[in-house]
Amino acid sequence: MGKSVAFLGLGAMGHPMACNLSKAGYEVKVWNRTASRAEEFAAACGGEAVGLEEAAGAAVIFSCMPTSSEVEELVSRTFEHLSRGAVWVDCTSGDPQTSRRIASRLAEAGVEFLDAPVSGGTDGAAAGTLTFMVGGSEAAFEQVKPVLEAMGKKIVHVGPVGSGHALKAVNNTLLAVNLWAAGEGLAALVKQGVDPRVALEVINASSGRSNATENLIPQRVVTRAWPNTFKLGLLAKDVGIGMKVLDGADLPAPLLRLTHEVYQMARREVGPDADHAEALKLIERWAGVEIA
Repeated sequence: MGKSVAFLGLGAMGHPMACNLSKAGYEVKVWNRTASRAEEFAAACGGEAVGLEEAAGAAVIFSCMPTSSEVEELVSRTFEHLSRGAVWVDCTSGDPQTSRRIASRLAEAGVEFLDAPVSGGTDGAAAGTLTFMVGGSEAAFEQVKPVLEAMGKKIVHVGPVGSGHALKAVNNTLLAVNLWAAGEGLAALVKQGVDPRVALEVINASSGRSNATENLIPQRVVTRAWPNTFKLGLLAKDVGIGMKVLDGADLPAPLLRLTHEVYQMARREVGPDADHAEALKLIERWAGVEIA
């Protein structure tokens, strides 16, 4: 695989991911809907800010957008400028069904598509330690794996096109379950007179621990710091995609479906632009206490 790659979408995740590609020696052509962000990237990380047509000519094209519909729009806008034999790698937390449609469209141009969402947050993106869950052909996966290794620590081929996005949606739905369940439990303990820090110390040495109790709640909720690294609206969107995965599997899944309902409620009540951990503010409002 050559050293020239394109990266479309320089948001909270895309910017540090593309920067790590540049640091690894790849000739990175970047595009962003707000052109000034691409120019800022080029000044800070190297590479070149380009138009969509030029970006479309790269051998490997990365996209990292808020939703799959925006990726589908980019495919339509760049279709006539794509190079046969190229690989399009979508790191969006996207929708499996849309990904399969995109893959079919790109195949008409002789371009392989991989859905390759990531886990690890903005810290992992900056450190180059992300986990990639990749759907698509094994041949295309092996072709781009060395490029992915510039941005991630664990690179896993998980199945055909759409399976990466399906796994990401289920993973984030489980994140939502763990975060909400821990919030309910801690709010109840606070009302019983238990310091949440003490409760977390015990829980994190016991069987109830999770990433939510070990990291999210101590760093964001108890401290009231609320660093906004992953918006509540995006988590609610991912849980919604998780519901489509359940529908496709014809599973009742009552717990996960209830989780979808409560996060839609939190999105409305707390606001889509709040950090995802701020969903617990709704639990606090109901309980009349702060987990602090």
